[in-house]
Parts: sequence; C-alpha cells; structure tokens
Amino acid sequence: MLKLDKESLSEKIGNFLGYLVAYLIFTIILFFVLSYLNKLPEGWGYIHILAIGLLISLIGSLIRELLK
Repeated sequence: MLKLDKESLSEKIGNFLGYLVAYLIFTIILFFVLSYLNKLPEGWGYIHILAIGLLISLIGSLIRELLK
C-alpha cells in the first residue's frame, strides 16, 4: 500500500477533535479553579474564559505561522 506524506482526512479530523476536547477540558478546569479562588471578575462566566483561551490559541497559531 502506498503511504503518502500528507495527512488523510480522518487524521485531520482526529487531530482537530483531540485539540477541541483538550481545549474544552482545559477551559473547564481553569474556570472552576478561578471560581473556587474567587479570582473571576464580577459578572464573568464560562464564556469569557472560553473567549480568552481562544484568543490565546489564535495568537499562538498566528505566531507559529509567521515563524515558518
């Protein structure tokens, strides 16, 4: 069987889903830790922590692409 260097569609989907699940677990744990320590600003919820994590991930991806 011929093995190509490019990732197959199932590998891409698997990588994306793995990243998504790890991101959600990280943000849930971060939210609960910040809530437990009373470090969240008044009125903030999970969606704010999710947005900050997404922003950090996007900045990291942008830097990775610029350094290629």
